[in-house]
Formats: sequence, C-alpha cells, structure tokens
Amino acid sequence: MSQPADLVINARWVIPVEPANLTLEHHAVVIRDGTITDLLPQELARTRYHADRSISLPDHVLIPGLVNLHAHSPMALMRGIADDLPLMRWLQEAIWPAEGKHVSSTFVREGTLLAIAEMLRGGITTCNEMYFHPAAAAEAFDLLGMRAVIGLTTLEFPTPYASDADDYLRKGLAARDAWKNHPLIRFALAPHAPYTVSDATFVRIAALAAELDIPIHAHIHETAQEVADSIAQFGKRPLARLAGLDLLGENFIGVHAVHLDDSDIELLQRHQCSIAHCPTSNMKLASGIAPVARLQAAGILTGLGTDGAASNNRLDLFQELRHASLLAKVSTLDATALPAHAALRMATLNGARALGLGDRVGSIEAGKEADLCAIALDTFETRPCFNPTSHLVHVAGREHVSHVWVSGEIRVDKGNTVLQLNDTELLGFAALWQTKLSN
Repeated sequence: MSQPADLVINARWVIPVEPANLTLEHHAVVIRDGTITDLLPQELARTRYHADRSISLPDHVLIPGLVNLHAHSPMALMRGIADDLPLMRWLQEAIWPAEGKHVSSTFVREGTLLAIAEMLRGGITTCNEMYFHPAAAAEAFDLLGMRAVIGLTTLEFPTPYASDADDYLRKGLAARDAWKNHPLIRFALAPHAPYTVSDATFVRIAALAAELDIPIHAHIHETAQEVADSIAQFGKRPLARLAGLDLLGENFIGVHAVHLDDSDIELLQRHQCSIAHCPTSNMKLASGIAPVARLQAAGILTGLGTDGAASNNRLDLFQELRHASLLAKVSTLDATALPAHAALRMATLNGARALGLGDRVGSIEAGKEADLCAIALDTFETRPCFNPTSHLVHVAGREHVSHVWVSGEIRVDKGNTVLQLNDTELLGFAALWQTKLSN
C-alpha cells in the first residue's frame, strides 16, 4: 500500500550534500508536513507514495536551501551608497553617519523585506542576521516566511536604536522573548567587533550565551589595521583577547577572519569555532583574502556569507560560491583547493551547523525540514552539463533559480516569488528610502 505525501519533487539531479560528494540522478524528494520523509529513485517513489501534488524538474538540480551565514539585511537600502572605500573610512565617513540619521524600526523592517525577497529569489532560505531593531527584522522574516537567526547587535557607543551596551542587550533580549517560540526564527548574541565592544561587555555576552544556549556572532580580524590596533591597545591579537574573556567556543561564529596567523588558527581549532567567509565584501573593501584552505585543513567549520548589500553589493550566494572557490585557488596557487562540492557544502550544511541548525536544515535527508532550492540548467549558457555541482559554482547564477521552498512551503515558483508582498510594494520601499538617503 502506498503512503501519503504532500509533495513529491522529481529532479534530474539531486545533490543532498550529506553524504558528501554525492550527486543522484532521477531521484525524488518526498515531503510531508514540511519535513523531508524520503529521498529515493523516481520509479520507486511512484509506487511507494501517493502525493497531493507532484512537480517535475526534468532539467534541474535540486539542492538544500542556501544558508547566508552573515548579513546586514536592512543595508539593502544603502546598496551602492559608498563604494571604493576601505573599511574604516567606509564606516566612519558614510555608513555610520547615514545610519545615525535614518535608521529606525521602519527602515529595518522595510530594508529587511527587500533583502529577504532578493535572498529567496536567489535560493537562500536561512539568514544569519546582524543589525539594529531585531524585533522589526523578526516581523519581516515572519511576514515573508524565511528562516533566520537574528543577532542582538551590541556596541558601546550610542545610536538612534540604543544608548549603551546595556541598552542594546536589554532591547535585544526583549525582542528575543517576544519571538523565541517562532518556528522559523532564532536569535544570537551579536557583539559587533572587538574594536567596538569592551571587555566587560564581552564577559557579559559570554555568560548570556551560555545561559540561553544561543550562538555568538561577531566580526573578527577583518583588516590588518584591526589586528595592529588590538596589539597596540591590549597587547594581544583580537582572537587571543576574546579567548582570554572566555568568548570562544563551538557556539562562536567569527565573521571575515581574513588576517590570521598560526596562533589564531590554533585558537579557532581548539575552541571549535566557526567562520563566516564573505569573499566578495572582503574584495570590495580591499580587506584581503581569508585563508579558507588553511581553515579547512585545520578542520574549522567554515560557511559563506554575503555581508550587507552596502559592501557587496549583492545578496547572492551563487556569487559567493564562485568567488570563494576561485580565491581559494589563486591565493594558494593550488587548483585543487576548494572544489565544487566543498564550496556547496560551505553554503549549505556548514552554515547550518555553525548556527546550531544542522539537525534541521542544510542537507536533503529524511527527518529534516524541507528547505530546498531548484536550479534550472535548461538554457544554452548552461549546456552541456557534465558535472552539475561544478555548474552550480562556475556556471549557474541566481537567475537560474526556479523554485524555492522553506519548510515545505513554496516561496519561489518558476522564478517568481510567492510572497505576502508583491514586487511593486518592494520597489516602493526602495524608492522611498533612496529619496530619504539622498537628502
């Protein structure tokens, strides 16, 4: 007797990510109640399951939904506002003044909505978010049905959102309390960076993270100047300082990690930290190239992030896949560095595991939630296709994403978003804030 299913997806290729380095042909993914219940050959699926709906993807590759391990989603409203500047000038001359003048809960909500639509259309189903007004961000992720881990950003200096570190944490924890039971939304503590957060605040954040059992998400070692300044001020490198404050652990996600020496890598390895690699942002701000091959050789879990649209200027993990792979090769003069399957794993399961979501998403396995992305390889620029995984990294782009599901719910259907807001409304937000930011 056949078993019931809500949806059966039949795809030309399925790349489950786990087990590693596996590509399945003519397989089906079976979904019931938002959960993957089976992955099996299509002919077996036809006899074993009767589904309310089935979909045929004859020229497509089906992969887990992509995981953006580092983003500042509301900064979609500042896309292109300050190009061709190094990090600290970019922050001090352009970004922080604009934020001081314009950031509000409405700015965050509308900017996040714009970013979510962009990410979903590009196959991203989970976002690790860091910005102000986390409750407004939660409203946006809830409305459009995207999975998120929302960071409770903490700084020492005042902004329109909060007055000091205690105020940032108080407001952030209140947002977490209000949204903590949401099925798609989780929270992390997000001390901005070692150069904007004091020792006392880091100590408090480490204690809160242990008490609440949530991740810590922070920028680290993004520029050589950051490292030099830390040595001058504290007598030690930023990661050594954080280790001395008991901040490092398997729940710590370090963003960028561009300028690392052997002692830094040893600390990350010993404390089982994770890294969010943001190759495009690092190139655009001329920060440098993260030593991804060395991180992976040391067994340090490394995922991919876009950073914000103001320093990228896209929220496009297909671009990050390609840039990560090519930078790993050219920076080591080793063409075997970061092959396609390993890059795809960074953009899916590695990111999920870094966020503590590896048992729920990041691979196509029975029992996991049905966060999925289909990419159409049916156009002349994607043919011939000898290796679909290679195509995902080196040929296809987000424009080839045809279908996206979050927890079994369709979010992109045949390239069109299926959301609570239409494109006209989203474009209206962008136009409004362009006018405000231009004045």
